[in-house]
Order: sequence, then C-alpha cells, then structure tokens
Amino acid sequence: MTLKSTLVALAATAVLATGFAGAAQARDQIRIVGSSTVFPFSTAVAEAFGKTGTFKAPIVESTGTGGGFKLFCAGAGDSYPDISNASRRIKRSEIDACQNNGIQDIIELVVGYDGIVLANSKKAPAFDVTRGQIWKALSATVVVNGAVVPNPYKTWNEIDPKLPAEKIEVLGPPPTSGTRDAFNELVLEKGCEDVAENKGLISGKACMKIREDGVFVEAGENDNLIVQKLVANPTALGIFGYSYLEENADKIQGSHVGGVAPTYENVQAGTYPVSRPLFFYVKKYQIGSVPGIAEYLNEFFSDRAIAANGYLEGKGLILLSPAELAKQRDVVKNLTPLDTAAF
Repeated sequence: MTLKSTLVALAATAVLATGFAGAAQARDQIRIVGSSTVFPFSTAVAEAFGKTGTFKAPIVESTGTGGGFKLFCAGAGDSYPDISNASRRIKRSEIDACQNNGIQDIIELVVGYDGIVLANSKKAPAFDVTRGQIWKALSATVVVNGAVVPNPYKTWNEIDPKLPAEKIEVLGPPPTSGTRDAFNELVLEKGCEDVAENKGLISGKACMKIREDGVFVEAGENDNLIVQKLVANPTALGIFGYSYLEENADKIQGSHVGGVAPTYENVQAGTYPVSRPLFFYVKKYQIGSVPGIAEYLNEFFSDRAIAANGYLEGKGLILLSPAELAKQRDVVKNLTPLDTAAF
C-alpha cells in the first residue's frame, strides 16, 4: 500500500468512527425551552435530577412561552427540544404547527399556579389599583368626554387622585411571553370591560393594544432584569410572575389588585384576580429516544419536588390541590397524550 492510499484509508476510518460515535451518542441530555415564569421551577428540577448521577442535568432555556412553542413545534427528532414550558395553555395554531411538522402525541401537564404581579421598589409607596386603572394607564387609546383618543395620562393620579402623583412607567414582558398573553387577557381585557365609558367604543383586540409612547417598556424575557431595574428606579412598576416577587421580597413589593394582595394563599384560592395555571408539554415519541425524559417527569411530580414543603414550593411555586396533583400524576404514569381534537 502506498503512503497516499494509507492516508486515505486512515481518513476514511476516522470519518466512519466519528459518524458512528455521533449516531451512538445522538443526544444524551434533555432539552427544555419556554416560559421565563416556569424556568426557575424547571431549572430546580433539572438540578436535582442531575444530582442523582443517573442522567445528565437537562439543558433549560428561557425563551418565553411563544418562543418556546416555536422551537418545540419546529420539527421532530433530536435537533429540536423535548419539553416546552408554558405560562399559558398551548394554542390551536401551535398544535397545528406541531402536527404539520410530524409531532403528533403531546403530553400536557399542569405543574401549579402563578399570580401575575405588578410590583415596585420597597423604597416607594405600595400601589392598590383596579384592573380598570391599570388598563387606563397602559392602553393605547382611552375614552375622554365620549371620544376615543390616544392615551393622555402621564401620571397615576391623573387616572385617580387616590393614586400616587408619580410618572406612569411600567416594565413588562414582550409579546412572545406567556406572561404578556395572560396579562393581556386577565388585566387589560377585563380592565377594559370594567371601565363604564368604554361600552360600545373600545372592545375586543383594541382593549389589549398597549401604548407605544415610552410609558410601557418591553424588558425582555429575563424577569430578574426587571427586578433589578425596579430597584434602580423606585417610581417604576414591573410585571412578572409571583415567584419573582417572593424571591425578591426584601427589595420589591406587590401591588394590591382590586384590594387583594398577591399572596400565596390568595393565588391558590383564586381570590387574587390575576392568577393562572402553569404548564409544560412533552413530545411523547422522544421518551426512550432521549434518555431520562420519563424519569425527569417522575422527579418533577415527586413528593420531594411538588408536594407540600417540597423544594418547588420553596422556589415560589403555588401548589396544585391534592386532587389536581393526583390527576397530573396519573398523566405522568400513563404518559397520556393531550386530546387535541377537543381544542
């Protein structure tokens, strides 16, 4: 054999070896994307799961709920995420995108509840606002003297003299965020309906159009960054999930909404008006393809994680009722896919 043919043979062997190694390894780590609100809970489970030593800790990315579903539904196979966290339920359009890309069986799991809070620095007075007042502060248009006009309000006391004489400045999530979706539905739409002068003049999607004159600032998917900005700017308010309020209770305070405080007990009981369930979605066909997915689900719904006094409650997750927890554990046990025909 000549030197040239020897080198060619060695190169071919190396290529084959690399190919077989890649095929054998495929992907040995669960990949999770989605909601920034669910992110700290998913990360806590990933860390605990990785410490068992049986499987690698999953990779968890905070992409926002909408961004997570785009990645999750983009295709089948190991190049795409296995799990998508969500701070709202999956939409019919997202199910269609998944199915069009070969993703048929999706497992839906409810992991707990969350309250959306409007918080500010403890260096400033606490707020007590109604959903109607929040809508008046943030809506692109309002009704003044019977006419629909661009929002003229610059300070909170212009909306109601009982509110602070502070500039309206609110930091919140972008449109890709499930928190933004829930805020639109639970605060802006409901607040718009509560304002008597709107009847017949502003309704539907127009209720959820946020002003673009600098009063509302999209602060990205990093809720910790919003907290930092509130500390630096005591007159600003920020919108994010309850867990971030609890984690930073030494620095920020939650506003009362309709006279109700954003506490664990009020969110769990449903008396706090801006609460919602939290979800994650799993590609059933990936179970067995990527090692550890079933085991990760079992860890998430174990007593040590999701039951009373578990480590997720310590992270600020508002727990499911015992009956709802039993229902979700049954889904985990049987790997029951979501009935998409019901949407």
